[in-house]
Amino acid sequence: MTSRLERTFFLDDAVTVARMMTGMYIVINAGERAERYLITETEAYLGQTDKACHASRGRTGRTEPMFLEGGHLYIYFVYGMHWMLNVVSGPAESPQAVLIRGVQHFSGPGRVTKGLGIDGSFNREDLTRSRRVWMEDSGLRPELVAGPRVGINYAGEPWVSKPWRFMIKN
Repeated sequence: MTSRLERTFFLDDAVTVARMMTGMYIVINAGERAERYLITETEAYLGQTDKACHASRGRTGRTEPMFLEGGHLYIYFVYGMHWMLNVVSGPAESPQAVLIRGVQHFSGPGRVTKGLGIDGSFNREDLTRSRRVWMEDSGLRPELVAGPRVGINYAGEPWVSKPWRFMIKN
């Protein structure tokens, strides 16, 4: 039996939430029935001091959702073709987020959003109240592997080497 994650789950820092999210379900309610996808890979972005985090450049129209209370979605468009699915973590006004890089059946953040039907209309959605997307505790506690984040060379050290990417082992 699964249960919807409550606000308190999302209020820790992004690294803690990223680790805990890996192995949970993201649920998409497409109308007739809800589809559950096991989250297999996440990546943490730890606020304004993290040079790889969008919020490190300040509060903008694009980053505004990151300043909401944990449990909201931050969705943005990259390379003119991919939506990125992020879950805001931490308290309000502490901009942190967790990128979902992989779910069961879809690997890579662009494939995840395409496969789940996530687009810009999901930006700011509240996972604790939404009827179309939420997260559930799978009851699984898989063994994880941690490694450096992907595609953030622009951030430089020490940010490039932080082991803030979490994957289910095997």
